[in-house]
Amino acid sequence: MRIVKYKHHDGEVVFVRKDLKGKHREHCLCFQCSRFFPEDRGENCVTAELVFAVDRECGLVTPVWECPFYQRKKK
Repeated sequence: MRIVKYKHHDGEVVFVRKDLKGKHREHCLCFQCSRFFPEDRGENCVTAELVFAVDRECGLVTPVWECPFYQRKKK
């Protein structure tokens, strides 16, 4: 498994497994949840906001794979 470095959105240099680069949304349960509003953070799930705050503080990307508050989006 190959590790690559690149400049993330804010220009910070980060490291990632090459096979996972750019696949955060594909793996993150939040992006399929009716409680998640990435463009309107005031309406966002409290848990998602906490995870995002840690990500911002530490320069991480953390996909959520399990969550007790998940609600399926209505089609």
